[in-house]
Amino acid sequence: MTKITKYTNLKIVTITLVFLFIDLAIYLILGVAMMQYEDFYDESKGAYWSWESMTTFDKSVVVSLNFWYFINVVAAILVIRKIIKMH
Repeated sequence: MTKITKYTNLKIVTITLVFLFIDLAIYLILGVAMMQYEDFYDESKGAYWSWESMTTFDKSVVVSLNFWYFINVVAAILVIRKIIKMH
């Protein structure tokens, strides 16, 4: 391997690990934020996990988590597509 190839491979691995760490950190933050709903759920406001029983913050966390799922699926498709193109 040449120095350029080694450097490129190391750079790709480092960038991948950074993106994975950021991805997991965002999942962790959203998961902790969702625990607020669990802690402060009030039966008088509606059924468990119903939109009516959630505050604006809880709704935004649920929407953000679903949006993050979508982003991860698109990213996975793009990575798989790139791997298939390489072969």
